[in-house]
Amino acid sequence: MLEKNYLNAYLSGEIHSDWRENIKQKVLSLKLPINFLSPVTNHSASDDCGVQILGEENKKFWHDYKGASINSIRTSNMIEKSSIVIVKFGEKYRQWNAAFDAGMAVTLGKSLITLHDESLDHALKEIDAASNAVCRTEEQVILTLKYVTS
Repeated sequence: MLEKNYLNAYLSGEIHSDWRENIKQKVLSLKLPINFLSPVTNHSASDDCGVQILGEENKKFWHDYKGASINSIRTSNMIEKSSIVIVKFGEKYRQWNAAFDAGMAVTLGKSLITLHDESLDHALKEIDAASNAVCRTEEQVILTLKYVTS
């Protein structure tokens, strides 16, 4: 249940670490007025939702297409409900979907915060140029959220 009069923040991107939980716990401890929304972070559940709901596919393309299509319903609705979109880019995998989410956020006029290591600066230069804050650490994200809600 989303609290009224709270900002909604969508947590997009890297799913192989606990960054979302770290941010949520810190925001909760600071009692910041923020609700969090996020994608399904169980990789196989996210990838397989389409065939689990709509039926099996013989070709991987159609398997992925069904999952991506259903996930896009969830993602687009959550981004539309959000005031802020926070996108974490990690080293291990290329998060093309996260880049898409960042573009959608900018297109919809949402505030965008990116979170990534300096080693990704060049690859993400266009996304960073469109973002409102480029953070290097979870703590910088927390401080940004604290500032904008005070």
